[in-house]
Amino acid sequence: QVQLVESGGGLVQAGGSLRLSCACSGRVFSAYAMNWFRQAPGKEREFVASITWNGGRTNYTDSVKGRFTISRDNAKNTGYLQMNSLKAEDTAVYYCRVSIYWGQGTQVTVSS
Repeated sequence: QVQLVESGGGLVQAGGSLRLSCACSGRVFSAYAMNWFRQAPGKEREFVASITWNGGRTNYTDSVKGRFTISRDNAKNTGYLQMNSLKAEDTAVYYCRVSIYWGQGTQVTVSS
């Protein structure tokens, strides 16, 4: 059974930073790319960032380029999303995905 557990969300002022973590149980983590998505109230879930299985390549949606950094530590079965210069429009529930598995999400709220 594979489980993904996100953590690190919270309330932060605009311009602040948060670091999200995605801890994976099971043996799939190091074999697959990891993705972060987010869903704001009343909106569809959207792609935020991805990283290949070995961390060699990353990809970001345009709105977070230069502010967010995705990374992973396969030895710890954990992925991360460092979020800097946060904006009110970054407010959403953030989800990680590995293969077909999704976490339960962590709330990020940015006050302006």
